[in-house]
Amino acid sequence: MHRTALAAALAALASVALPLIPAHAAGEKVALLTPYLAAVATAEMVDSFKAEAEKMQWTVDVVDTAGDMAALASRVEDAVTAKANAIILFSVDPAQIQAQVDAAKADGIPVVTIDGAKNASTVLNVTSDNYVLGKTMTEFLFSAIGEDGKIVRFFHSAHPGVRQREIALDDALKANPGITEVGNHYVQVPGQIEDSRAAMDAILLANPGDGAITGVWAAWDEPGIGAKLSLDAANRGGIVIAGIDGNPQAVELIKGCSQYIGTVRQGFGEMSKIAASELNKVLAGGAASEPEMYAPVELITRDSLGVDCP
Repeated sequence: MHRTALAAALAALASVALPLIPAHAAGEKVALLTPYLAAVATAEMVDSFKAEAEKMQWTVDVVDTAGDMAALASRVEDAVTAKANAIILFSVDPAQIQAQVDAAKADGIPVVTIDGAKNASTVLNVTSDNYVLGKTMTEFLFSAIGEDGKIVRFFHSAHPGVRQREIALDDALKANPGITEVGNHYVQVPGQIEDSRAAMDAILLANPGDGAITGVWAAWDEPGIGAKLSLDAANRGGIVIAGIDGNPQAVELIKGCSQYIGTVRQGFGEMSKIAASELNKVLAGGAASEPEMYAPVELITRDSLGVDCP
């Protein structure tokens, strides 16, 4: 074939093939659901995903069930009935609503979790390595309180990522028998700051005197903030706090040389960017690169912030 004719034929083929591989799946309806929109980190993830969805020209519907998992299951059913093109679950273990996630898969609706857990009926989970988060924060806290420290644990095992952080703490306690856990509290969400403050009030009363408590292990920053408010009100010194998420309020407390000495920042915006990019592939007829993908994390301390505290 003559070179000019060949070029023309290739150009014609390209004009036919290009529409089959769209730059993005525009016009799709995506349901964003969570029971934890009151949590700063979850709200950041939702907002970041909405920004990515706008770039993709997707229509989004945000649903928050304020800690009610039964209501979440019902609203997922609504999304399936409404023929959503995709469902995004934030900070949820899909196993908690397995029947509804299975129904979405059966109807051909891809389900993506962000800050959740991998599941046979989801196409992707984007998160941090939560065991590494827990290990990083725990090692930092243990170094600060010494080998004979006494800690209080604030936790919420219903969240799959938080549970992995707790496992990291359990492993660290086994490896450091001189450090003991003198109190703990399962944090209620929403209202996590107020709930943690009230719980810390009670724990302080049960553990009076200098040295009775030397550290607070907060599975995420808001319980740590609640604990700090309690310490301030009780005028209890000699107790340091570490958390996870890189909550802006926690970072300001670290900068201000308070009892809050460290947090591990998660890449929440990056999680949403990864999730949106991978979902775009799925909606365009492809598949996610991996069933689970991790965003980077960063330990934030007085030293990393360049703060010189007296």
